[in-house]
Amino acid sequence: MTQQIEVAVPDIGDFKEVEVIELLAKPGDVVAKDQSLVTVESDKAS
Repeated sequence: MTQQIEVAVPDIGDFKEVEVIELLAKPGDVVAKDQSLVTVESDKAS
């Protein structure tokens, strides 16, 4: 059975959606509090 855990993300401003471009943890990995899990990217120009 899969366990679901709520994960907080930083404020992304006016965006409703962002693209996940990298997963930093694999299924079954033990992760620490405040450890990054994904890298996201928005369409906003820098």
